[in-house]
Amino acid sequence: MSTTTAIRAGHVKDADVDWVSVPGDTTRKILVYEPEMLLMRNSFTTGLQTPLHKHPHVQASYVVSGRFEITIDGCTEEMGPGDSFLIQSNLMHAAKCLEAGEIIEVFTPIREDFLS
Repeated sequence: MSTTTAIRAGHVKDADVDWVSVPGDTTRKILVYEPEMLLMRNSFTTGLQTPLHKHPHVQASYVVSGRFEITIDGCTEEMGPGDSFLIQSNLMHAAKCLEAGEIIEVFTPIREDFLS
């Protein structure tokens, strides 16, 4: 059985959570969350770019696959499988997908805008 609703506590099987497409954005799976933290998978297609933006959440990200150009506070680095990055609260940042892939992301506190 598939669901588009993440769970707030306990165990979740990846197959039980549907991918959600966000127009002009990534395809994501929000896996588990509590008010203090949210864990999600993001799938990017080659060429997809997120605009330069900021948010009050701290974001920790792990590149599972693909290649990405990640800009944080004016510094740009190419990132690939096994690489990770941390974006502190309110720092301007952006991503460009150079080769299709996936990033696991954790936000604290939760991104309530992703849950609606």
